[in-house]
Amino acid sequence: MIKRRKSKEISIGNVKIGNNSPISVQSMCNTDTRNVSETLHQIQELAEAGCEIVRLAVLNKDAAEAIKQIVKLSPVPLVADIHFDYRLALQCINNGISALRLNPGNIGKREHTEQVVKLAKQQNIPIRIGVNAGSLEKILKEKDIPLAQKMVESAMGHIKILEDLDFDMIKISLKSSDVMTTIEAYRLMAEKVDYPLHLGVTEAGTLKGGIIKSAVGIGTLLAEGIGDTIRVSLTENPIEEVFAGYEILKSLKLRKRGVNFISCPTCGRTQIDLISLAKQVENRFKDLDKDITIATMGCAVNGPGEASHADFGIAGGIGEGYVFKKGEIVARVPEAELLDKLEEIIKFELK
Repeated sequence: MIKRRKSKEISIGNVKIGNNSPISVQSMCNTDTRNVSETLHQIQELAEAGCEIVRLAVLNKDAAEAIKQIVKLSPVPLVADIHFDYRLALQCINNGISALRLNPGNIGKREHTEQVVKLAKQQNIPIRIGVNAGSLEKILKEKDIPLAQKMVESAMGHIKILEDLDFDMIKISLKSSDVMTTIEAYRLMAEKVDYPLHLGVTEAGTLKGGIIKSAVGIGTLLAEGIGDTIRVSLTENPIEEVFAGYEILKSLKLRKRGVNFISCPTCGRTQIDLISLAKQVENRFKDLDKDITIATMGCAVNGPGEASHADFGIAGGIGEGYVFKKGEIVARVPEAELLDKLEEIIKFELK
């Protein structure tokens, strides 16, 4: 059982972050926010995949204006990603956004920050301070200290600006494309403050490499009890980010959502197209929102035994296969009927 770090609780819309709240899964639209219909379509897809908070890029006044209509029709809370122009933050708050992502140090004069913080406080709008390793202040870049320490110093400077204005609805992220730098930065920050932490490895890459880097970085921190929300950043359809996020959380038993799929690696004993079969099983039951484990095993002799902890499973043989439940074989059918038989048995048992 992972003992989570104690943190303050904030709310982004109807989603609670920190304290003992479930670790939330976030993503970000890659649409042009000014295109309301396209953006809403992607938000809906993300929500259906289980995404609980969606961030939108707000590059200009037109994008900030579009927020008004998007917020009204969005099924999940939205975060406005703001850089440099404080007026966009004010506009987004007035248009109903649930949270902001900005760095108070990069939006100009202190009076501009004060205006944003004052309105955010009035409307109960949390602010995420997002520090990226590649965009640190010049004075910090020139310091002769480890990069992780520079990131933490940057975040602490931004935090102080907000705290001096009596604002504490804060969430923090410290992202680097280097996994170990990311881990160290979050570890350092976790010792300094009790604000909730949003985890992620930025610029992690394309699907395969990006998931591996994110799983190592995010997973290591979560296993240490650090982290209150996560985003798996991938150069891919953001739906994949949501899937990966839940898989990381499920592997650490931090969230229960949907089926836990397991399958054995192929070997010389396999007498069935196991790779194809495992993919078919995942596809067949991907929308089943039940906390169960389904196994796809390649060997009919010892497959059910090796996967005896699974609730249900199939094991292949030569032209046929077995359906099993908790390690006990309950049906023997031709290979072509395996999936249908498995589905029939699962539906019967879960009804």
